[in-house]
Amino acid sequence: MFKNLVYESRSYRSFDESRIITSEELAEFVDCARYAPSSVNKQVLKFKLLNQKEDTEKMTALTGWAGLISSQVKLPPDGHHPSAYIIICHDTEIAPESPALLKDVGIAAQTIMLAAAEAGLGGCMIGCFNAAQVKEAFGLAENIIPELVLAIGKPDETVIVTEAQNGNVAYYRDKNNVHYVPKRPLDEIILK
Repeated sequence: MFKNLVYESRSYRSFDESRIITSEELAEFVDCARYAPSSVNKQVLKFKLLNQKEDTEKMTALTGWAGLISSQVKLPPDGHHPSAYIIICHDTEIAPESPALLKDVGIAAQTIMLAAAEAGLGGCMIGCFNAAQVKEAFGLAENIIPELVLAIGKPDETVIVTEAQNGNVAYYRDKNNVHYVPKRPLDEIILK
């Protein structure tokens, strides 16, 4: 059932590094996003695929993870980094900045993460990075602007979705390092 796939597509921040992710797998995930809707069908997004250890370690060093709990625990933990990244970029030669761009980025990111979940993988959408540093680190052209980074790997942590209580939606980890993600109840988000 599709809802189960969505449920499995959590934000994971610890991975089994022994699970190698091939360039072909990453390309297949991007191919799924290629078929997703695009504002005015401009298709302004380009994707940088990273699955070589040197590149993934460089990318990990350029990203910030889990701002709400990053002072309590190092994420991803040493020895548990993602095996791959996809950098979602905007090609300004196709279209300059537009209000619809972030919608396209979100649609592509969610499509890729669902494809990864279907393949038994997981990941995390990361917005905490310096686009100029990422451009330089991976030799991206002047017209290519990094918008969002997707970490992808075989999750090796437990993430549990819970019902939010009293509007508290802050995620947290317990003493056993289990990650909890409170979600607002359905009756709170459907407008009457």
